[in-house]
Amino acid sequence: MRQTILQVVQHLRPGGIETMALELMKQLLPEHDIHIVSLEGEQQAALKAWPRLALYKSQLHFLNKEPGIHAATFSKLFTLIKHLNPSVIHTHHIGPLFYAGIMGKICHLTTHIHTEHDAWHLLNKKHQSLQGQLLKIVKPVLVADCHQVAAQLVHHFPQQHPVVILNGIDVDSFVPPLGNQKQQQRKKLGLPERGFLIGCAARLEEVKNHAMLLRSISCIDADVSLVLAGDGSLRQSLVNMCRDLGISDKVYFLGALNDVLPFYQSIDLFCLASNHEGLPLSPLEAQACAVPTILTDVGGCKSIICPTTGQLIEANNPVMLQRAILKQLSLHKHLSPRPFALNVGSLSNTAKAYNQLFCAKKA
Repeated sequence: MRQTILQVVQHLRPGGIETMALELMKQLLPEHDIHIVSLEGEQQAALKAWPRLALYKSQLHFLNKEPGIHAATFSKLFTLIKHLNPSVIHTHHIGPLFYAGIMGKICHLTTHIHTEHDAWHLLNKKHQSLQGQLLKIVKPVLVADCHQVAAQLVHHFPQQHPVVILNGIDVDSFVPPLGNQKQQQRKKLGLPERGFLIGCAARLEEVKNHAMLLRSISCIDADVSLVLAGDGSLRQSLVNMCRDLGISDKVYFLGALNDVLPFYQSIDLFCLASNHEGLPLSPLEAQACAVPTILTDVGGCKSIICPTTGQLIEANNPVMLQRAILKQLSLHKHLSPRPFALNVGSLSNTAKAYNQLFCAKKA
């Protein structure tokens, strides 16, 4: 039976949670009427910053919430729920759980799914206390995007029994380059057509620890360059750091990309040096494009690293990262992580699991 499902996110800017919400909507639209509510921001600015949103413009709703708690946001959400009449609310992260959880209760919606994409924010005692109260009041079906996040949720909230649904990617959209396509993509992005390219796709924020990646690159004498896809508040400080380390000519800042496939098809190695994660999508996207990957052992990263082509390192250990990069430079390139990514990270499996959850609750 076709249902109206309301996904609620904090904002619609390029990022893992937001990409997951969009991809899930794309997968389930043939079966359900799905809308995404962004608590923050307004539509025109969001479309300009992330052009891919234009494909789903009629399904997107922006409440333009300012920082802090605002009664007007409750009112706007109440009006939207009454207008769309959803049978399911699906929230992502604590802010959406707060607003949509309370409004769902007021509107007498019986089906609420809440997905936690990471648990490190619960180290904040205020977040932990608020989330605990909301879980008791709203009583959602709690979903974790990996077993590591589920374990942390149980640690903080022993009475909870989260369902684990792994995040996934559209494996048909992320494919390896063919023939001289790698050189063509590099030329398209203004990257060196020769030499070894290391790539990272992540927000330029402290939690992603780009600084460690830059320090490691500065210690490698080989013909290696670094390509950073993504934007954020630390961009200028990272540019300054490149200058101070003397590697400005080896680091390329691409900004936020609407189409990340050319980026993945351009690089030889993917590195994500995060201090904290849930289950990031970018390593799956890279590996689906046959790119070997180095990840820090945080969140659910160990569950999405190919055991034959990838390496898992300690967080905040630049020496270990440097050694891992040097090892990748010397490895044979005939092995591909794509079969692993297809098996572990298929979006169709993610969508199927959520669809069963939606329908089970409706039944």
